[in-house]
Amino acid sequence: MAALTIGNVTLDNNVVLAPMAGVTDLPFRLLCREQGAGLICMEMVSAKAIYYNNKNTELLLEIHPDERPVSLQLFGSDADIIAEMAKRIEERPFAILDFNMGCPVPKVVNNGEGSALMKNPKLVEEILTKLVKAVNKPVTVKFRRGFDEEHINAVEIAKIAESCGVAAVAVHGRTREQYYSGKADWDIIRQVKEAVSIPVIGNGDVDSALAAKRLVEETGCDGIMIGRACQGNPWIFREITQYLDTGVIPERPSVKEVRETVIRHAHLQLQYKGEYTGVWEMRKHLSWYTFGYPGSAKFRNMINSMERMEDLLASVDEIFHE
Repeated sequence: MAALTIGNVTLDNNVVLAPMAGVTDLPFRLLCREQGAGLICMEMVSAKAIYYNNKNTELLLEIHPDERPVSLQLFGSDADIIAEMAKRIEERPFAILDFNMGCPVPKVVNNGEGSALMKNPKLVEEILTKLVKAVNKPVTVKFRRGFDEEHINAVEIAKIAESCGVAAVAVHGRTREQYYSGKADWDIIRQVKEAVSIPVIGNGDVDSALAAKRLVEETGCDGIMIGRACQGNPWIFREITQYLDTGVIPERPSVKEVRETVIRHAHLQLQYKGEYTGVWEMRKHLSWYTFGYPGSAKFRNMINSMERMEDLLASVDEIFHE
């Protein structure tokens, strides 16, 4: 299986956990790393929030030694603030600094941030030039196929990134207008790969080991980024890495293993977030973990009113019984 080198960082493998706001927090990242993810991407962090010393941002910046190597993702649209904040946090224990140009959420896009930046290549060039100069760590960029069907410019953005000294790019095969619906266009990933010489990480619709292999074969991409398919399914990293290594897809986790992982996840939430937030955030993870299990709809209704971790853990034993 191909290792992946980004700047001066060589990963164990080329399978990457995508940065997902509200999902790739520290507890979940630890589970994905244990299951074999070669690079762990954190939730996106606002450069302005660091600038204004926002308290919640400090929690987002926390990194555990066991999850490394980690990619920390910044978002914003003010080139000077982005570069200055990158320099301010550079001593933190992340290996790679990523810049977000893929987020489709209206409140981010309406600020001219995230995927909105794809409409402004000149500003992209200014941001990336200043960001690469500001830090010694490798800088990467994640972006989409384009903003909408009339503006498919992933290849242009990739070339700008390379010319600015960016070490690798991740391309999501959907436009901003598509959000996460419809089919990801893998051909745009192939086009980006053919246009630049830096590593290209493909993202979109990789929901199995077979799909991961197909993505590499069809696009020639250097890395595989897993997003929504790992929600409630950190074992996908184990399945992909083993399949790419041996040609054999390992068995799905047993009910016992799923139960143990869910309980561990809940305890990590409690440890890092406290009971109120830990339970509140664990509810959505449980709805993903239980998807497809008998009685899961009823179970989801039940857990959505729970406020104590003790009750939540008791209900986990109920649904995950062998």
